[in-house]
Amino acid sequence: MRMATSAYGFGDCRQLVSNFVRLLAFLIVADIVGAISPQLSAQLAPPAQLPDISSHPTSSVSAAEPLVPLTPEEMGDLHMARKRYQAALEAYRQVSIKTPAIWNKMGIASQQMFIMEDARKDYEMSLKLDPKNPDVINNLGTIYYSMKDYSIAEHLYRKALKIRPNSALIYKNLGTALLAEDKFKKGWDCYQAALAIDPEVFERINQLRIGEPTPTGKRGAMSYYLAKSYVRVGMTDRAVECLRMAIDQGFTDRKRVMADKEFASLHGTVAFEQLLNEQRMQ
Repeated sequence: MRMATSAYGFGDCRQLVSNFVRLLAFLIVADIVGAISPQLSAQLAPPAQLPDISSHPTSSVSAAEPLVPLTPEEMGDLHMARKRYQAALEAYRQVSIKTPAIWNKMGIASQQMFIMEDARKDYEMSLKLDPKNPDVINNLGTIYYSMKDYSIAEHLYRKALKIRPNSALIYKNLGTALLAEDKFKKGWDCYQAALAIDPEVFERINQLRIGEPTPTGKRGAMSYYLAKSYVRVGMTDRAVECLRMAIDQGFTDRKRVMADKEFASLHGTVAFEQLLNEQRMQ
């Protein structure tokens, strides 16, 4: 019986092996970076402002060295995963044709280093090329929030929501901006909308922390209304945790908590009664 001969020559086989090795190297980086590309999405959660990189690696993960040279964008993503933001920024700058996604990544890298003006310009360049990208509009909103220009941040979050109306992340950001403007009822409504879409939106881990621009009094309000929102969705333990923070931050006290009908369902629970007892003893 004649054996079938391969349609590939030796040179073709070498090329296939080379392509496989490069794919393997890319998958190693992709596993480390997770979903950095294309949806790097900065977000804001009380009491901290957090750009969200899905499946961002923890410090216990050691990134393997790539087997073959990576593109500047791939190298930038790898540096971002290792929290080497300056190196990531330099790598992204080497990309010859900068797409909206590259400008967005550059903005996030600058934001990690608190270079807010550069981050703002990078996000605006991304939007100049892709004006209706809700992720980047949201990211730009976080810049204005960090500058305490809450009205512009609110405007940008609302604009992003029109494009992506079912985003828990953006609802969360909008709610925080509204609470910072003392628009408590509207902010609470947004928090409830965010939790209805994603009950874990305020508890995301593996995120990048870029600082805390919110005054203590504002953080207390955010914690209080987040507690009310958690009660609405039946997450009592988290509600009590937020109430504790709201009290510690000086926004509320035991009497006000007792009088708020939203917390009626917490009465009798161990954690809530313990919180009240602690307040009585102070």
